[in-house]
Amino acid sequence: MWEETAQGFAAMGSESRLKVLRALVRAGEAGLTVGEIQARTGIAPSTLAHHLKFLAAGGVVEQEKAGRSVINRARYDKLRELAQFILSECCADAEKKAANDG
Repeated sequence: MWEETAQGFAAMGSESRLKVLRALVRAGEAGLTVGEIQARTGIAPSTLAHHLKFLAAGGVVEQEKAGRSVINRARYDKLRELAQFILSECCADAEKKAANDG
């Protein structure tokens, strides 16, 4: 679990990849083609392909062939899982301290 979670966070570990992921999240379930992502982010096509590959390998983006295009979609299930992982122990130490102080 830790390795897969770390890969998900690592996939988002650059400004460009965050821009791509944000564009995909904004697009919703319909997703975006590479050309649409490029138009929204301004990232060069060759660099964009690299970032999409990295995001897909991290499990936060899925790619589906549709004719001659590839539709890219955010994996909301994985993004929720990552958010839950990072927030799951929110304030646990503060609550423990408060209980011990009280």
